Amino acid sequence: MKKLINDWKLVILLCLTLGLAPFFPEPHIVGKVRWLAGGAVGMTAMDYFDVLLHGFPFLLLVRLIILKLIPAKKESN
Repeated sequence: MKKLINDWKLVILLCLTLGLAPFFPEPHIVGKVRWLAGGAVGMTAMDYFDVLLHGFPFLLLVRLIILKLIPAKKESN
């Protein structure tokens, strides 16, 4: 499992497919983020789940970027 969530190619593929689907007229996550930024008036539990589903690949991508930028601490015995 750890190998899958640390695979750059897979995470980028998830961002481009699941994260941005459907593509037209605008990516679904963009509309949901706009809705949240506007106060989330009228959002239901299903809408929040939708944000989580479409946003999760981007969270994985941000996680990988942070892990890459912050050097790992090496343990010394």
